[in-house]
Amino acid sequence: MPVNGTTVVRRQLGRRLRRLREEAGKTVVDVESAKLASTVKLWRIETGKTPVKINDIWALCRLYGADDKTTDTLTALATGTNEQGWWENYSDVMGAGLALYIGLEEAADGLRSYEAELVHGLFQTADYFRAVSRAARPTSEENAIERRITLRLERQRAVLSRSQPPQITAVLNMAVLARQVGGPEVMATQIRHLHELAALDHIDIRILPWDAGAHAAMAGSFAILDFDDPDDPAVVHAESHTGARYVEQPAKVDEYREIFSAIQENTRPIEEYPP
Repeated sequence: MPVNGTTVVRRQLGRRLRRLREEAGKTVVDVESAKLASTVKLWRIETGKTPVKINDIWALCRLYGADDKTTDTLTALATGTNEQGWWENYSDVMGAGLALYIGLEEAADGLRSYEAELVHGLFQTADYFRAVSRAARPTSEENAIERRITLRLERQRAVLSRSQPPQITAVLNMAVLARQVGGPEVMATQIRHLHELAALDHIDIRILPWDAGAHAAMAGSFAILDFDDPDDPAVVHAESHTGARYVEQPAKVDEYREIFSAIQENTRPIEEYPP
């Protein structure tokens, strides 16, 4: 997939700048000594956490001895880091770290996820998510809940309606189907929706049954997002009550791949669990 999406552009620009710095033999201290960026600012730039000004690109490229072609390419990327994603319109109802995840998810070429308690967000019906939202935030106003639902549905359309949607393999713990979120009718509709999605060529939904016993993913839910572009490496996302954790170190990502492969061996297709 070509470079697109603010989140992906920031990550790719940061990675290219870090590689350029390292190839030039420059350290973070060198950048700070040249008064071009503080250690924190450079870290935020190189990890794709912040928009980047064109003047910063020019200054860093001069320090690194980059040629005009490289400078022009990185300047063009910097322009894209200042754009806002559509999801920023929902910043008032987004949890910590969700904006970054939505941007990554929208651009991913592959997604593998394990869900211990909930249907994956890409597959949730409005009524199912409404019940989850009310349980998670009992004091929320109805308007806020409805905005979260709209955000969730927009997120689904952004990923599942792409001209080239990602290949998705989702493993759901059997508890996800057994738990009556929203009541029997809501769950029946939700499970039918899962079957409809599983019929699509690019979506594989699998169930980890009770008789699988102890398994490799008992520590909790996670998602592995893969990207075809080598400048945008895989990311693992693990959500918690107070935010999200992102793992990019190749060795740790590989550990999650091994965990996913281990549980996938014991799963069954959702087609074996009729609505």
